[in-house]
Amino acid sequence: MRSKYFSLRAIGLHIALVAWVVICALAAWWQVGRAVQGNSLSFLYSVEWPVIGVLGILGWYSMLNMEKTTEEKESERRAYEEKMRADALAARARAQEEDPTLAAYNDHLANLSHVPKKRLWGH
Repeated sequence: MRSKYFSLRAIGLHIALVAWVVICALAAWWQVGRAVQGNSLSFLYSVEWPVIGVLGILGWYSMLNMEKTTEEKESERRAYEEKMRADALAARARAQEEDPTLAAYNDHLANLSHVPKKRLWGH
């Protein structure tokens, strides 16, 4: 069994992490230099870049420790989604059924619209 730290995916993540941290460190150093020269906004950026670097480290850690989904869990997820779809379709079908009282009222209105109108004028 290969270690999760030496798989091809993990090595790619390690390389990306090193590049990420180096870029963030260089950007922070550059912003410190600008802040010392008088750019007051660069003080904020000189603190922000290390925070972004730490977020990259947290992302690297979480991606290394993600658990792969087993076939059993995947089939359970599919069954659950199918059940939810079926329940939603059944609820939609129940909602579209017409209430008998409402159907009778609608029939009454339809009959009223077909009643011949009395002539009010002698034409």
